Amino acid sequence: MAAVTSNEATIVFTSFFPKPKIFFLSAVLWTGLCMAFWFLLGRDLGQSLSLGGLIGFGFPAAPLEGADEAQAALVAAARETALDVWLYQYMIVCGAVFVVLWGWLAPHRWFRWSVGASAVIIFITWFQVQLDVMINNWFGTFYDMVQQALGTPGLVTAERFYGQLATFAGIALVAITVAVVTRFLVSHYIFRWRTAMNEYYVANWSRLRHIEGASQRVQEDTMRFATVMEGLGVNMIDSLMTLIAFLPILWGLSAHVSEVPIFGQIPQALVFVAVLWAAFGTTILAVAGVRLPGLEFRNQRVEAAYRKELVLGEDHADRAQPPTLDMLFAEVRRNYFRLYFNYLYFNVVRYGYLQAGVLVPYVALGPSIVGGALTLGVMQQVVRAFGRVESSFQYLVLSWTTIIELISIYKRLRAFEATLRYEPLAEIEREGTPVPASDL
Repeated sequence: MAAVTSNEATIVFTSFFPKPKIFFLSAVLWTGLCMAFWFLLGRDLGQSLSLGGLIGFGFPAAPLEGADEAQAALVAAARETALDVWLYQYMIVCGAVFVVLWGWLAPHRWFRWSVGASAVIIFITWFQVQLDVMINNWFGTFYDMVQQALGTPGLVTAERFYGQLATFAGIALVAITVAVVTRFLVSHYIFRWRTAMNEYYVANWSRLRHIEGASQRVQEDTMRFATVMEGLGVNMIDSLMTLIAFLPILWGLSAHVSEVPIFGQIPQALVFVAVLWAAFGTTILAVAGVRLPGLEFRNQRVEAAYRKELVLGEDHADRAQPPTLDMLFAEVRRNYFRLYFNYLYFNVVRYGYLQAGVLVPYVALGPSIVGGALTLGVMQQVVRAFGRVESSFQYLVLSWTTIIELISIYKRLRAFEATLRYEPLAEIEREGTPVPASDL
């Protein structure tokens, strides 16, 4: 297999995706173009192009003049459902066009998984987020009903109460089914990615075998990379989708909040607070964890050196002698203690921030709750939507330890790429195993 040129993307991507740099850039541009077309013209094309009517979700006729509010509300709800069904059709068409174009322009052995399955996973993730939006809306309706029932006994019938619970059960059943199918698909998707990397490295094994811990990097690091990406990649897509879906909801719910503590009356107060709190958390976590990727990388090196000596001792009596093993394990111990110390203050910051975040939406809603400006249902909707938007903005915070692990794995696999490009190894690869005691 030919050597990798310096202007190519990293092997962990080129082995699986066709022309990764162009592919990911085109995916972003295509997504932006499709979103722009939807808001400019696509929404209005639904009445003439949607196939929703074939399954009972067609666009309803406008309410007759003089129709009461209940009829108008039913028509509006039916139209909203029809528009959602049309959006799903639109997304399927946009995804199919993108997949077909890449299949035609850049054939690739792993095309069906890297391009086709990616499009399917993104669509299913969006559908899961929409189910979450439906549950958020249900929370508002249900808790308003609970408030009515507690305030005026007999106003809410048992049929209505249990009917709302049945509605939630139906949404939850669909959500569980989709989540299980998604996890199954993603697991196969990630293993195919690992297979692509493995085949590439094995084909170049004669040149890679001299790198420290080469066997571990091919077997374990590719497995760990795939495992980490399974959770991290899906969570990233989910965070983006959740942000797109819930930010407008939180924006609309901000109309119920006239002011927030400290800042007073500001427009779209809840969105402002969510963005500010998430930015604060991301910054302090990044500062607290800045040393962790390098320490994780060194930890893998000292573990690999210790394991390699033990493996050699299985076949050679003069290897894996107690003094050597004691020295190598001392380096393992030293690096772990450094990790423990750095994770100590990192976790203090992380857990303190996350626990304080539980109170942030209630603090922001304080003046409105005290002033009686919210119903129980609206408060539940606000708190839940705030949490979704906040967690999306906090993707780096919530995933920081996983990102650290991925960076350390990626650094180890980059040594293979440097070798295949005839480039010198990174400085950390040339460092000796011993760690100075002064670094403790």
